[in-house]
Amino acid sequence: MPTPTAVERPSPVKGRRRRSWHRTAGRPVRWWLVALVVVIGVHRWIPETRWLMVHMVTLGLITTSIMVWSQHFTEALLHHKFPDSARPRQVVRIYGVTAGTVLLIVGMLAGWWWLTVVAAAVIGGMLTWHGLSLLRQLRQALPARFGITVRWYATAAFFLPVGAVLGAILARDLPETWHARLLLAHQSVNVLGFVGLTVSATLISLWPTVLRTRMHDHAVRLSRIALPLMAAGSLLSALFALTGVPALTAAGLALYAAGAALVGFVMLRTARRRRPEGYMGWSLASGVAWLVVTSVLAAWLVATRGLETSVAQTLTVPFVAGFLVQTLFGAMSYILPSTMGGGPATVRASLAAMNRAGVYRATVANLCIALFALPAGVLPSWVRALVSIVGAVVLAAFIPLMISSAKVSVAARRRLAAERAARTTSDDAAAAPARTPDDGHDGSRPRATGGGAARTSGGAASSSPGVSPLTQFLAGVLTVVLAVAAGIAVAPQSAGFSLSGGPASSEGTGETTEVTIHAREDMRFDPSQIRVPRGNRLVVTLVNDDPAMVHDLVFANGATSGRLDPGATTTVDVGVVTDPLEGWCSVIGHRSMGMTVNVVPVDENGAAVGDTAHDHSGAAASTGDDPAAHADLSAAPGKDAQTRSPVLAPASDETVHRMTLDVQEVAREVAPGVTMDAWTYNGQYMGPTLRGKVGDTFEITLENHGSMGHSVDFHAGTVSPDQTMRTIAPGESLVYRFTADRSGIWLYHCSSMPMSTHVAAGMFGAVIIDPPDLPAVDREYLLVQNETYLSAPAETQPDLPEGVDAVVDPEKIAAGRPSFTMFNGHATQYMHAPLTARPDERVRIWVLATGPSKGLSFHVVGGQFDTVYKEGAYQLTPTAASNPGGTGGAQALDLSAAQGGFVELAFPEPGTYTFVNHSFAEAERGAKGLIKVER
Repeated sequence: MPTPTAVERPSPVKGRRRRSWHRTAGRPVRWWLVALVVVIGVHRWIPETRWLMVHMVTLGLITTSIMVWSQHFTEALLHHKFPDSARPRQVVRIYGVTAGTVLLIVGMLAGWWWLTVVAAAVIGGMLTWHGLSLLRQLRQALPARFGITVRWYATAAFFLPVGAVLGAILARDLPETWHARLLLAHQSVNVLGFVGLTVSATLISLWPTVLRTRMHDHAVRLSRIALPLMAAGSLLSALFALTGVPALTAAGLALYAAGAALVGFVMLRTARRRRPEGYMGWSLASGVAWLVVTSVLAAWLVATRGLETSVAQTLTVPFVAGFLVQTLFGAMSYILPSTMGGGPATVRASLAAMNRAGVYRATVANLCIALFALPAGVLPSWVRALVSIVGAVVLAAFIPLMISSAKVSVAARRRLAAERAARTTSDDAAAAPARTPDDGHDGSRPRATGGGAARTSGGAASSSPGVSPLTQFLAGVLTVVLAVAAGIAVAPQSAGFSLSGGPASSEGTGETTEVTIHAREDMRFDPSQIRVPRGNRLVVTLVNDDPAMVHDLVFANGATSGRLDPGATTTVDVGVVTDPLEGWCSVIGHRSMGMTVNVVPVDENGAAVGDTAHDHSGAAASTGDDPAAHADLSAAPGKDAQTRSPVLAPASDETVHRMTLDVQEVAREVAPGVTMDAWTYNGQYMGPTLRGKVGDTFEITLENHGSMGHSVDFHAGTVSPDQTMRTIAPGESLVYRFTADRSGIWLYHCSSMPMSTHVAAGMFGAVIIDPPDLPAVDREYLLVQNETYLSAPAETQPDLPEGVDAVVDPEKIAAGRPSFTMFNGHATQYMHAPLTARPDERVRIWVLATGPSKGLSFHVVGGQFDTVYKEGAYQLTPTAASNPGGTGGAQALDLSAAQGGFVELAFPEPGTYTFVNHSFAEAERGAKGLIKVER
């Protein structure tokens, strides 16, 4: 028998070329995975983090993977050999999308809209090219059973350029109404259309391949119904969102959900023949389940709430983490080991490594996603944080397992090659054709399934050998339960557990009175008086009906509810009632606004017993001791205090200004030796300063990581306060957009009630809009004055940051007794870190009086102002007609609370000049600083 020629032998080069292409094409996916993990780790220090992570997943991971694997499946399904000469063009398209995504991220973070438009054009162009390439291959190939899949791959690819255009427009500043419409349309086209259609078309053949079972008899026929429904639903929901018709938008989403449900039905019927095994099966099933459920939820939200930005934001977590990430990781857990080759035994070993602890991982991931997707306020903040960490860690386990699977595959193929080399003899070489690493044990290549992945004999190895799926499931549930319990243990009060409350006495009538009290949105308890038969035990059920604010109920005998998030309910055992008893909400400022309850014991005739006249003047959050009495206002700030730079940077050339205001409740020094419980934007007592020009747009994302409801009100814009200034609960966020139509220095502050308390606690800042043709000066400074009112915290004050020795006292605010009056958040900082200037330099000082109650008479000792600008208009200039000869001057800029302006002056000679609030009582409380003038 003649020896087969080289032409007759299966070429090992072919398999190597295909694997080499996959490695090159798939490299950006690995880059994005690593980058995403890094961003998750440092997200608190990156602006626009939510947007960034979502687009790293959707464009970086998902879109790149779709381009790689839709090409792979197209070749397998059509049995069409793609020429090697065309591979470089495929790589160009994939890397083009990667480059476009990077440009998009840079453009968004830097505020360069032109770059965002360029990026959208690049990404849309690459996907259009990709779709045309798929259609060309479909025309060139012979008719195939699964040609419908490739046709929908191409159709889905054409959705993304539309979404890219919508995204580019969305990056431009828009009124809230149009922003909400475009955002929903953008998500409908990109997530539901591009990704949803591609995934659903793939699962027609991939799902039975993963389960290693026969395809459902009517899978192809039903897919011809489901996919058009999904495409129509995606387009209709986007169209009617743009035209502002909520009812028809909801109908489009419902149509999409029906198509997705039909895909899920086919998968379920297929799974009845053989249930999913390991991570790959359960993750794919979970992803499609999230797609169906979230689509239904989207339709319901639009139908009930209309076209609001919050609707799209509510769906981000289930769509991205539940559907996109799980579907991608589930598919890759099967496809990657299968395409690495090495024969059935090698593929089984690689699959086992990739799907290790699969049921456990899928269980933990889905429970964490479900909990995290609950409306803000349902879960305590610490529980929400720990659940998100556990879920992220479990999902991120895909990365090391992917590396482990690749190592297993490489090692197995090397071992197989070594065994073959040892067995090979010259006679064997003459009698049998050579086998490639992708050959089966009999020398034949594994047969491609409908999904295009290698079908392995003998079944896939268990995802966790020796550990049953039920055990893994129960372990996953236990893991999430422990995470929830740990979150409650860190902050039991926020979960409604009382550590200090208890009965006042164990003696009494033996009877119990049960009462339900509602914490209302108007800062009242209902009922506010409870009449209890004397000697009865009182059990109170507290319901927080306030949709935004955290509340609690503390009684004078020590019984407490712990803090309740909006919508939460808890029970308080007040104990046996023998004397009048007062209760109140201990959240700072709430008691002073009327959140009190009186418990009145009554005799058998219903008459009040005992002294019912209670003192309502004491502050719930404080002892009344003023920390200012112990402060040394001649001392320098403490070693841990950071001096706030008064230097004002010039306005940038940007026309759209984006910033995230992260609400944090932290310990901050406001005077030497006095550290208060500060409520802050971005961790600073006095938030960041914004500056722009008339006509500029500001897009501010408010994220509440505090323990109670907060908000923001920008005086620099004219907007309806109903949505943008609403109080948001802990864990929630909102986007506040406004256009600066008028110049001046404008206050922004928290507008949650009691407003005076929130401002005194540090929640304020400045927005400067330059007047047109503002002259250049040598130096420019910003001084923002506010006053705060402090008392020492009570021993029962819950959850204070470490090191706090002062809290805001609402009673002192009402009495008008400030503890400190400060510039830029500290009472003595500019006495020890002076402003600087040189003789004859022109100095402009912007000044803002924040309040919450006091105004400002700004004066520089030894200086005179030749220019005064107040509340958007010049009061004095050297060249004004009202100032003949330029001889007029000013000694002070008078500002009431929430007013601002600037003054300009020059210092003729060196020296140390003092700036003060010329209302000297305020200067003596800290409203002063120095200007050092040196040659």
